[in-house]
Amino acid sequence: MVEVVKKRRQGKIIEIIRKYEVGTQEELAEKLKEEGFAVTQATVSRDIREMKLSKMPAEKGGQKYVLWEQGSEMENKYVHVLREAYATAEAAQNILVVRTVSGMAMAVAAALDALKFPEIVGCIAGDDTIFVAVHTPKDAQTLGEKIRLTVEQGEAREALQRNE
Repeated sequence: MVEVVKKRRQGKIIEIIRKYEVGTQEELAEKLKEEGFAVTQATVSRDIREMKLSKMPAEKGGQKYVLWEQGSEMENKYVHVLREAYATAEAAQNILVVRTVSGMAMAVAAALDALKFPEIVGCIAGDDTIFVAVHTPKDAQTLGEKIRLTVEQGEAREALQRNE
């Protein structure tokens, strides 16, 4: 019974974030309550984490939650997120510390997860910093270089598309 309610609630979350530019957990909880779901902020937070929702810049300014789905078009979007939000990366033993534009760490972490770099064990994102756990210090160096190259290739690809 609990799983059925959770699936219905998470389905409603997808509907809500596709229909509205929802930028906070509180806004999402309010929309769910309007739809008849009795939720707490902790429940919404767990759903966001389980569903791997990320934030992207909203058309009207600020940020909004989005659900990323697999596919090559989405891969281009992940690269775009990296290109727009990535600032630097620095290896610290078997952790790569990635700095982003303020407020975009969660989106970049989701992009890194979705791009499935084999070096990545997992990511923890704050506001503008991501700790990326990797297997070895060498993997941290390798991953930092791969991310840098991905950003540069994404910039080159977008420049070519603009000139076509």
